[in-house]
Amino acid sequence: MEIMVTGWHRPTWIEIDRSAIRENIKNEQKKLPKNVAVWAVVKANAYGHGIIEVAKTAKEAGAKGFCVAILDEALALREAGFQDDFILVLGATRKEDANLAAHNNISLTIFREDWLDGVHLETPLKVHLKIDSGMGRLGIRSAEEAEQIEAKIVQTDMFFLEGAYTHFATADQLETSYFEQQLAKFDAILKGLKSRPRFVHAANSAAALLQSQIGFDAVRFGISMYGLAPSIEIKSNLPFKLKPALALYTEMVHVKKLAPGDSVSYGATYTATEREWIATLPIGYADGLIRHYSGFQVLVDGKKAPIIGRVCMDQTIIKLPYEFQTGTKVTIIGMDHGNSVTADDAAKYLDTINYEVTCLLTERIPRKYIN
Repeated sequence: MEIMVTGWHRPTWIEIDRSAIRENIKNEQKKLPKNVAVWAVVKANAYGHGIIEVAKTAKEAGAKGFCVAILDEALALREAGFQDDFILVLGATRKEDANLAAHNNISLTIFREDWLDGVHLETPLKVHLKIDSGMGRLGIRSAEEAEQIEAKIVQTDMFFLEGAYTHFATADQLETSYFEQQLAKFDAILKGLKSRPRFVHAANSAAALLQSQIGFDAVRFGISMYGLAPSIEIKSNLPFKLKPALALYTEMVHVKKLAPGDSVSYGATYTATEREWIATLPIGYADGLIRHYSGFQVLVDGKKAPIIGRVCMDQTIIKLPYEFQTGTKVTIIGMDHGNSVTADDAAKYLDTINYEVTCLLTERIPRKYIN
C-alpha cells in the first residue's frame, strides 16, 4: 500500500485547536431547531485538519453523523472505531463497491436510475437521492425521475431510500434569488416521491448559518466547523463569531546575511539590493505551500516577513527584519504576539478560497491536537 510519510522529525507542524471545532459546532447547534441534526463534513482529510481526530472531536461536540466525498473516507472512519455512526458518501460510488458499503452500513448517494440495475447486494444498502436543483453536478432534475427511482427501489428489499438532498451553489452570497430558485426546485422535485425519506437535507455551512429556516432534518456543517467563513462576502453577516482551528508553524533552520547583488532560490528571481538577513524554512510546495506563496508575508516574533524567491519543493526562504537565531518559530497561518495571518489572508493573496488553502496542506505535515 502506498503511504504518505509524515515529517515528525523536522520542525514544521500544524496545530489543530479542538476547542475551536467544539465551539463552532455548539454555536451552530444553538441556532438550529432541536430536531435538526448537525452532520460533520470531514471529506478531504477534514479539509486538511485530519479526518479521524476531527471526527472524534465533532462527535464529542454533538455531531450526529459524518459526510465524506468517497467510500474510502467512510471506510477509514469505520476502521478507526466509528462503528455505529451515520456516514454518508456524497460523491459517486462504483456499482461494484456497493456491497462493501452495505456490509459496513455506509449510506451512498444515488443520482441515476441505471445505477440500480445490475447491483447484486448481499445485505440491504441505504441510499440518498441527490437532486440537482441548480448546481449542475450530480443529481436528478425532475419529479418524474424521482418517482421512477423510488418505484425501482420499492420493488426490492435490498435498497432503502434513507434520504434525499440537494446542494446550493450560491448560499455563500448575499444575493439570494438563485438560492431561492434552487430551494423551490428542490421542493418541487421532492413532491415526486410518494414517501418522505427519513432524512431530507440541503444546508451546507453557508445555508446553515444564514438560512436556518431550511434546516430540514440535518445540516451538513463543513468549512465553518473549522472556523472559516464560507465566503468573504458573508463573513460580516454571520450569526456568531467563528473560531479558526488550524495554525501552521515552522522554524528557521538556517539564518544568513546577504550582500547587495546576492540572489536566492531557483531562477535567481530575488536579488538583494542591500545587506539583509534571510532564513531558510523546512517547508515547501510538497507540503502545500505552493509556489504562488512567493511574496506572501508570514510572521516572525509578531513581525511581518515576506517569502522571497521561488518556493522550493521542501524549503522556502524569507527576508527577516533583522537577525534571528536558528530555531526561531515562524507563523505561516495563526497568531503571533497579537498579530495574525489567516487562511483568508492566504486565500486573498493566492486568488482562491480558504477551503483550498487548508485542503492543500499535505499529510507530510504532522497535525498536533490541542485543547
